[in-house]
Amino acid sequence: MDRAQAEGIYLNNAATSFPKPACVEEAVVRVLRTGGMTPSRSLQTSDDGAARLIYETRVALARLLGIADPARLVFTFNATDSLNLALRGVLRGGGHVVTTSMEHNSVARPLRALEADGVEVTRVPCDGAGRLDPSDVCDAMRSDTRLIVMIHASNVTGTIMPVAEVAALARERAIPVLIDAAQTAGCVPLDVGALGVDYAAFTGHKALLGPQGTGLLYVGDPDRLAPTRLGGTGSQSERDRQPEMMPDRYEAGTPNLVGIAGLGAAAGFLLERRVADIRRHEVALVARLLGRLAEIRQVTIYGPRDPDQVTGIVAFNIGDLDCAEVSQALQSDYRIITRCGLHCAPWAHETIGTLDRGTVRASVSWATTEPEVDALLDAVGEIAATS
Repeated sequence: MDRAQAEGIYLNNAATSFPKPACVEEAVVRVLRTGGMTPSRSLQTSDDGAARLIYETRVALARLLGIADPARLVFTFNATDSLNLALRGVLRGGGHVVTTSMEHNSVARPLRALEADGVEVTRVPCDGAGRLDPSDVCDAMRSDTRLIVMIHASNVTGTIMPVAEVAALARERAIPVLIDAAQTAGCVPLDVGALGVDYAAFTGHKALLGPQGTGLLYVGDPDRLAPTRLGGTGSQSERDRQPEMMPDRYEAGTPNLVGIAGLGAAAGFLLERRVADIRRHEVALVARLLGRLAEIRQVTIYGPRDPDQVTGIVAFNIGDLDCAEVSQALQSDYRIITRCGLHCAPWAHETIGTLDRGTVRASVSWATTEPEVDALLDAVGEIAATS
């Protein structure tokens, strides 16, 4: 019996994807076993292998994400790290920022902290399904607006946001756009260049199928973005000032070579498997979930009902049952792993009207099967029938 069988059906991929492709584990173990060295920091020949691994991973990810210049892709530790770098680097010294009511705390909390430093925040409301009207963002722009930051897809409802439309409006006023693509990279086809955004934050451990502790920030406009972490880069070591060249400008400190190796293997897997095919698979599963859940009278579904408008996330509640009670019953009685609560996104739950109770969230992946989805649907039906 493998781990997935032992733990049951895993439907918490919006938090961390599982299972990972076998090649990811193999790449991580290979680096650990061969004693991967820090790139560009000694004369040992193994360092050349480490530098090459990082370079090849960066190139593969740039290709996967539609980024023309791989040097504009900076390795971080997760999407939160990427977002903090972008927010603090662009909004240093104050100014005005526009955001949405569906943001994760990885945006909300840094913005709250930046308010104490003189940054003014305008939060544009979304509708009850988490949908955003681009014209509302346009109305919120001001002459002193220095940044628009928005989630690409909600981690609560899966709602996919009109990023390209907002970016086009922002370009007319020369306002940079930062997106949180933690929930879309790897499961929704992405072309950062076509989207027209200036900065994009990614995490490696969700649909990009890499290890935890890996992330990326696309930096389209380094002139506006001051580095927030300074230190050794292995380059220009004769100087006591941070290098200006990309990506060294933002990559101070020893990199997570083990994690990057796993992420590189995952990128290769996704390029071969094709994100567009994964998207079709997940849309079909979500359509199945939404269709049958809607037939259960006690179930309330949150977010858009069109599977093409969401990622692989379905959020719901059963009658007046506590979401934690439902999630616990799914795990203990049916061996189905979901997630309950507020999902680190109180703004989003306030928007959809569930701040006082949270939701149960089921999230599928490339590896989720129709029988697994049907098992969840049968379980929800049984719980609803006895509630």
